[in-house]
Formats: sequence, structure tokens, C-alpha cells
Amino acid sequence: MFGRLFASFFGALAVAGAFAYYNYKFSQFKFIDFTEFIGYTNKDLFEPLSDKYLVIIYNSRDIEIKERLKNLKVSTTDQILAIDYFQNTSSNLEIGEGNVSTVKFGTDTFLKLVNRFNIDELPMIFYIEKINNKKYKQSSKIYILENFRNK
Repeated sequence: MFGRLFASFFGALAVAGAFAYYNYKFSQFKFIDFTEFIGYTNKDLFEPLSDKYLVIIYNSRDIEIKERLKNLKVSTTDQILAIDYFQNTSSNLEIGEGNVSTVKFGTDTFLKLVNRFNIDELPMIFYIEKINNKKYKQSSKIYILENFRNK
């Protein structure tokens, strides 16, 4: 009698544990859908064309950070999506040898982006990879500049 009671208890505990673990792992990485998060370049709407982007959210008014980003070790094939906290697309940001697309968002959209990725320090760096048409999934941890190592 007690064996069945404990077996069903441990079975329910295992199912609840698996469910909690699945939810935790799924929530670690975030998604961005560029049909909802509409960005702008200098002249046009931002259209994501690459399968993978290195996203850098930075402060264009911090000269020291811009100099450190200039020396960031990135691959020449890296497509970089630079998002300025002050939404300035006219600043020419150089980041290593990567191909940089400077994008700005409307205030509401930018705040949603900051909230979704829990941005609490600048600059923040992470990779996103294409899942389908305009939907991307975060594919790396979110790094501060000092901890970023190109993988």
C-alpha cells in the first residue's frame, strides 16, 4: 500500500521536475521577431538578411566604449547589429573587422527590447540566429564587453 503511494508521489515529483526544468531552459534564451521589432537604418527599414547577427547594444556618447568596441576581436564574416542607447544612426561605429549595421528603434520598441533581454549595463553583446523568415533566437549568453570572447 505504502509502496504505491510513494511511487505515485515520486512519479508526480519527477513529472513536475521535468516540467520546471523545461520551462527554465526554454526561458533562458529569448526570441526577437523583426516583424514586431521594426528597426530603422539611416534611410530605410532594417531588413535582416543574415542568418546570424552579433548584437551590440551600446552608448554612442561614451567615447571610451566606442574605442574599445573598435578593437573588439570579431570575424570579418560577422554581421553586426549595433543598437545605440541614444538611437543615433548617424554615428559611424567601427567594430573590429565586422560588417556593421547601425539600427534604431522607436522608444516603445527599444524599451521592449531592453526588457526582453534584461539589459542593465552597456555595452551588452550576444548572438542571435535565424529560425525562420524574420524570427531570430538568442544563441549565446549575454556578455558585457569585458567578458566577450568571439566563439
